[in-house]
Amino acid sequence: MSAQRLTMMFAGLFVPLSLGLAHLAGQVNLGQVSWLWVTAFVGLNLTIAGLTGFCMMTKIMKAAGAR
Repeated sequence: MSAQRLTMMFAGLFVPLSLGLAHLAGQVNLGQVSWLWVTAFVGLNLTIAGLTGFCMMTKIMKAAGAR
């Protein structure tokens, strides 16, 4: 596994981990609808991209004409 994929995987794991710890400490309430769920979604996608090599944003950018 490449260093780039490992970095994406670890970053993806730390994002929801930090959200979960903040929720447990009472700093945020993830039971309510909030923008923090976008952060959790990004972390999940980073983890998936690190594990599988598939990144939806890369596909979208290439379809939009990015190199």
